[in-house]
Amino acid sequence: MAYYDGLFDTLGLRAWCDQSVETAPTSMQALLGQLGGDDTERSFGSIPFPSLDTLHESCTQIPQTRDMTAGVENAFLAARESLKLVLDPITQPLSWMLDGALWLFTTTPWFIIVPLLVALTWYVARSIGVTVFVAMSFLFLGLIDHLDVALETLSIIFVCTGLSVALGVPIGIAMSRSNTLQRIVVPILDLLQTLPTFVYLIPLIFLFSVTESKLYGIAIILYAIVPVIRLTDLGIRLVDPDVIEAADAFGMTKHQKLWGVQLPLALPNIMAGVNQTIMMSLAMVVIASLVSAPGLGVLVLRGIRNLELGVGIVAGFGIVLLAVILDRASKAALGRIDKNKNAH
Repeated sequence: MAYYDGLFDTLGLRAWCDQSVETAPTSMQALLGQLGGDDTERSFGSIPFPSLDTLHESCTQIPQTRDMTAGVENAFLAARESLKLVLDPITQPLSWMLDGALWLFTTTPWFIIVPLLVALTWYVARSIGVTVFVAMSFLFLGLIDHLDVALETLSIIFVCTGLSVALGVPIGIAMSRSNTLQRIVVPILDLLQTLPTFVYLIPLIFLFSVTESKLYGIAIILYAIVPVIRLTDLGIRLVDPDVIEAADAFGMTKHQKLWGVQLPLALPNIMAGVNQTIMMSLAMVVIASLVSAPGLGVLVLRGIRNLELGVGIVAGFGIVLLAVILDRASKAALGRIDKNKNAH
């Protein structure tokens, strides 16, 4: 006799509960109960928690937990073809961009691509210290034969960060102009920010082939886009109301206020969001190596799978070095913006 039989009898639901016979395979919990080995760890004292499986023992009309998970899976699989029909053409350019960037970074000779990256660092940061550090870091990665895989990782970061900023900044601007939109989008951002990284890959594996670059590209963008959206919205909302009133007094349109007042004043916050987006992209690109993303993450994964301690640690150090390069360069760019802002 199940524990909650009396409850359903008292509520007069026994006829409803027994109107169909359970034909599904007996659950492990039920088998253990029949053999006298039922797990009691989930019980509080002698009263089992009224979970779906426990209530199912007393009323077969109540679905089991496995029925709920099977329902979620079946619903997703039923919508899979429709989703693919819509998402495939939309996301195909992402595959082209990732494959193109990967080809560019890996086929360009090192004596061209490395000086170009160092020059880009100088252009962005205008800091001798940061530029020298970046040059020495690339030299070190080359000496340990990790330059090629580091450039593969860097190509993915450039594409995914660029798209995250290109999509995230307009969304943040739209949120800053509409409280209703902000209330709708913030819970979605909370979900994206707290969802475990591996969970991003599960539905994408069912939607796209693991050989398609867009699979890991979408996962990286979804994971990394949150900070730039939040900080763009916050930065525009923090613009001094007196400045906005002055702009209104001069007869500026909304478009003029956005580009001439709000975005320049919010730029430090936006750049901070870009910095966080870069860091989160780099974190996700390692996880994405599970689904064919190239780069240093592959070596980390190899170290884990084959228990090659040295390979995993050296590749991990390479990822840390890339993170420091990108962090220092973006922070130096942010410092330049702040300095120019204070000068004016």
